Amino acid sequence: MAKYEKDNIVTGYVTGIEPYGIFVSLDDYYDGLIHISEISSDYVKNVSDFAVIGETLKVKILDVDEKKHQIKLTIKDIDYRNKKNAKIKETIHGFETLKEKLPYWIDEKIGENSKKKDI
Repeated sequence: MAKYEKDNIVTGYVTGIEPYGIFVSLDDYYDGLIHISEISSDYVKNVSDFAVIGETLKVKILDVDEKKHQIKLTIKDIDYRNKKNAKIKETIHGFETLKEKLPYWIDEKIGENSKKKDI
């Protein structure tokens, strides 16, 4: 029995982005391509709008070439983003922005709530 089969949804790691598609590594042996025509049913102007290198995606298998260990993939019509695995980029400022803005946001919400009570 093959490790990867047509119509299965598996998880892969984005290793490259080109104008014609997204390269995805599924494991140490199998790589796949999400061709630009398999990214969306709508017009795709920029492939980079749909994934970033290093991102983990769910992909659907269209076809498997066992000899070359290559797989044709699609993300059309599936929820392809693994939200829990999305990487958060840390800034050099860390939580300083939140620390600075929090008193302002609290005052703003208190003001909004006071106006609602007056109505």
